[in-house]
Amino acid sequence: MGFLTLQSLSKAFGDFTAVRDVDLSVDKGEFVSLLGPSGCGKTTTLQMIAGLVEPTQGTITLDGRDITREKPNRRGLGIVFQSYALFPHMTVAENVAFGLEMRKIGKAERDRRVAEILGLVHLSPFAARYPRQLSGGQRQRVAIARALVIKPPVLLLDEPLSNLDAKLREEMQFELRRIQRSVGTTTIMVTHDQAEALSISDRVVVMEQGRMTQIDAPYRLYERPATAFISSFVGKMNSIDAVWRGGRAEAAGLALPAEAGSLPEGATVTVAVRPEKILLGEAGQGLFDGTVASRFFLGSYWLFNVETPVGTVVVSLPNQGAEPVAEGAAVSLRWQPESAAVAAPAGAAA
Repeated sequence: MGFLTLQSLSKAFGDFTAVRDVDLSVDKGEFVSLLGPSGCGKTTTLQMIAGLVEPTQGTITLDGRDITREKPNRRGLGIVFQSYALFPHMTVAENVAFGLEMRKIGKAERDRRVAEILGLVHLSPFAARYPRQLSGGQRQRVAIARALVIKPPVLLLDEPLSNLDAKLREEMQFELRRIQRSVGTTTIMVTHDQAEALSISDRVVVMEQGRMTQIDAPYRLYERPATAFISSFVGKMNSIDAVWRGGRAEAAGLALPAEAGSLPEGATVTVAVRPEKILLGEAGQGLFDGTVASRFFLGSYWLFNVETPVGTVVVSLPNQGAEPVAEGAAVSLRWQPESAAVAAPAGAAA
């Protein structure tokens, strides 16, 4: 059994079931992200762990203790909300010390722990400032420090980076992971940002319509998505409609290389291949030819939309410093069989 365990956890609001039969075991010190689109049940799941929402059924166990019906303040968990919820009239040090005061920790110990955690989050020089005098990233670190200073068994993060601009958000992803590793606190984070979840998590839980549809290490989730929904939600994916004939996928009279399990003859399938797994070459040198309809320069890579007999195929190539093929150019496309997977369009396992 894990350090934090959810068993058959469900939550219904009237006739609507927001979370359905969730099972999850989280090890001590693990960083797990709940990933999914709006309305998939990830925030409700986090709120049930926090004690802010009461489950309709199921159990929540923390270090062998059933906390399903315990009040939030009895669970002792650290929570960082999307809005940070800092007290505007308190300094950084006072905000961080607040939870310790509520627990009646003595002033000497309180000051020591506040100083220690502010050093960890690189905010020692800002201890006397007020939240209005801080940047977004600094306010976010104050919120994390306030949650961690009480030494919670589990840290819960609800979209903690969503209020930051793109560049700061990327920087703070790695800062958050650094802090978590330094402290070793078991962490559950809710996010709708796939890059955020993949970059800093030990495992990612993809949620869809209230259910956990895949729980996996980030690289396995990306390389081998379990359903058509996950393949389209996590990263860019080309999905080519095909028919399974003679042990291979066929589309527009072309055989498409891909790995597949046992599929019935004549089945309608989808061939899924990531844009970065496709190579562009000279016309006539690949699996099939196409025409570059558009291209976009994204700094570290180029993104191409190529019109082909099997539809528009998106190709991603790293920026090598030279200008690549122009719009309107005739090209060929190819990929290795292990780079593509075949699944039923409804979302059967690939």
